[in-house]
Amino acid sequence: MAPKSLRIRRTAGALGAEITSVNLAEPLSDETLAEIRRAFVEHQVIFFRDQALTPEQQLAFGRRFGPLNIHPYVKGMAEHPEVMEIIKEPHDKVNFGGGWHSDMSFLERPAIASILYAVELPEWGGDTLFASQAAAYDALSPGLKATLDGLRAVHTASREYSASGHSAQKRSSMAVSEAEGAVGEYVHPVVLVHPETGRKALYVNPAFTMRFEGWSRKDSKPLLDYLFEHSRYEAFTTRFAWQPGSVAMWDNRSVWHFALNDYPGQRRHMRRVTIDPAPVTVPA
Repeated sequence: MAPKSLRIRRTAGALGAEITSVNLAEPLSDETLAEIRRAFVEHQVIFFRDQALTPEQQLAFGRRFGPLNIHPYVKGMAEHPEVMEIIKEPHDKVNFGGGWHSDMSFLERPAIASILYAVELPEWGGDTLFASQAAAYDALSPGLKATLDGLRAVHTASREYSASGHSAQKRSSMAVSEAEGAVGEYVHPVVLVHPETGRKALYVNPAFTMRFEGWSRKDSKPLLDYLFEHSRYEAFTTRFAWQPGSVAMWDNRSVWHFALNDYPGQRRHMRRVTIDPAPVTVPA
């Protein structure tokens, strides 16, 4: 019998779609998974409601898309190191992910996707914003596109995970380590061509992009600041209001996200798995 088609509703013009009529806790057929993947690639971020996922089930769903990442600075669950528990306790002042960024762009081979599941939410607040960097690239002038197409940029965790960095700030329920010494700098194209769609997207972000390759930080700053401001323009965004059991899956190759910290005195508990690119195979 043919699989029941998913119901897909767009959430905004630039990106985002909500998918219903699927239970992610169950083993998914290849046909259903292919339909989810098509929606993910087309809409850049997809949302699911009313899910009930154990960490094992979230891992199983993530592994259908590729190998899973173990974060170099955030300790995962003891029994499942690929699962990151993102928790803000009522007395914590700083949240995790509270600035525009693309997950793991500071790695030599950055993560391609992230899957976030809502365990416990505040009574109000705690939404997540997403911004399409494909839409941001499309809106640039032809001359600026031509300039950026030939540039590469340096990404590193050294600033965000330094002692004073936002992501390394101490939280009572998260084990986050500071980046010490030579954490590595990796160069990526400023304009990334999506391997599945061929669509171009900007690939710089305020958290992890330091400068253009061959440029000083001082020379890079005016153009990077312009791109950062341009890339979060409201028309390129969608906003997700979480409910317990909600899931968001976004494409780090073309999407920024921002976790809002607007729920003082309340607890928020999320679980994340992050998908790495497929291993590079070397011909024998």
